[in-house]
Amino acid sequence: MAGVVDDGANTIFLGGGGPAYGSPQSLLLKYANRHGLIAGATGTGKTVTLQTLAESLSLAGVPVFLADVKGDLAGLSQPGGAEGPLHKPFSERAGQIGLSLDYQAFPVTFWDVRGQKGHPVRTTPAEMGPLLLSRLLDLTDAQEGVMNIAFRVADEEGLALLDLKDLQAMLVWVGQNAADLSLRYGNVSAASVGAIQRALLVLENQGGDSLFGEPALELSDIIRQDASGRGMINILAADKLMQSPRLYATFLLWLLSELFEQLPEVGDPDRPRVAFFFDEAHLLFDGAPKALVEKVEQVARLIRSKGVSLWFISQNPADIPEGVLGQLGNRIQHALRAFTAKDQKALRMAADNYRANPDFDTADAIQHVGTGEAVTSLLEAKGVPGMVQRTLIRPPFSRIGPASDAERAQVMNASPMALKYGRSMDRESAHELLSRRAEEAAKVTARAKDTDDLFDMTRGEYRNARRYQPRDEARPERGRSSRSDTMVEAFGKSLARQLGTKSGQAIVRGVLGSLFRGR
Repeated sequence: MAGVVDDGANTIFLGGGGPAYGSPQSLLLKYANRHGLIAGATGTGKTVTLQTLAESLSLAGVPVFLADVKGDLAGLSQPGGAEGPLHKPFSERAGQIGLSLDYQAFPVTFWDVRGQKGHPVRTTPAEMGPLLLSRLLDLTDAQEGVMNIAFRVADEEGLALLDLKDLQAMLVWVGQNAADLSLRYGNVSAASVGAIQRALLVLENQGGDSLFGEPALELSDIIRQDASGRGMINILAADKLMQSPRLYATFLLWLLSELFEQLPEVGDPDRPRVAFFFDEAHLLFDGAPKALVEKVEQVARLIRSKGVSLWFISQNPADIPEGVLGQLGNRIQHALRAFTAKDQKALRMAADNYRANPDFDTADAIQHVGTGEAVTSLLEAKGVPGMVQRTLIRPPFSRIGPASDAERAQVMNASPMALKYGRSMDRESAHELLSRRAEEAAKVTARAKDTDDLFDMTRGEYRNARRYQPRDEARPERGRSSRSDTMVEAFGKSLARQLGTKSGQAIVRGVLGSLFRGR
């Protein structure tokens, strides 16, 4: 019986096709970076096909990243066995397609945005950028403009945006300085800032704040092999993450963008450097702005030269935008149901994407293939699409179904990622720097309140003191009874009153006489 990986031919065995399923159907590793599609209705075997592909790529030394939407891909970390309920049909299928059924576990690293079922996977607002954040928060064009201004100012001011509270503090500062910023960057309205803050609050309440922080995920930690040379299978726990589909889609798009930006060009390697499987792929595109869809299309078209293999998994090929679907050269189509006119149209469109086989009708085959069977078209020499075949997919070597909590914990504790990502960091960043600026400004204001600019006295003393002010000639003279009379004027008034009495006149004569005698 044949093995899964043929290093001489640089292929991995997918299953058996042709009459009696005796013709091997293999994926050329050289063309695996031309991407692929796994489609089919619920219950037709898409998840098992994903599992077998992940196993085969790992055995070929290719690291894999996949999202575990239903929680049943964790079984990759555990070996299948003869005691399993599907052992008998799997043995029969293996014999039918000419495969040695070699049960084994695979090297797995568990990840979880919430840090519950895997090592915490984090990024920073700065790394995600304003475009994806605006997509995540479902912002309007005006609000997205304010978000871009906040990122621009943070960069110019040296204010690092490392977690959610940094972004919130930055938006507060932008709102407080809206008048100055509007002159430089365009209108910054309090309403837009408030709307963004409310969206961030909703994200925080949904647990999305756990995505932002440090240490941020390093791509090198998912693009690695184990000691025996097998590619690491990275499993993202997405069962709860799927409850926030926008967060799920944004995270996967961020990961795709990071790969595109960080990985160097490698041309056409003999096998991919890493393979990514995007389950429930329609969530990446539902309601996405046109600019974002174009970004995904661009990345899918160009990232193959960096040695990255992308696989999109969805119920119907029509879920994938035409520009992205055109980049998927390897196709595995499980059964589609055609109960309505719309379903029949989608079925015909799916069949038209395959190179016809004279032995059967493609549309009929897509409608009637059984569970574990698929209509496949894999790229052949020179990247030419292969003729469509009815293929019996090989059985997996690892366990089908979830791993227990104890098994998951054992795998996590043995991973070096536990030490690196287990504890969060909180470096000095925008929140701390802006708080310090506010405290310093408050101290300066307090000192200015207690100290006068002209005299070294408290403001209370300054207000109670009498200050000399020269009379303004243009101002009408105040009444004689004004309390602002000078000391000389006050003495003259008192002397005049005394001269009006006899006793006062006697006192004045006595004073004058003393003055003259003294002379």
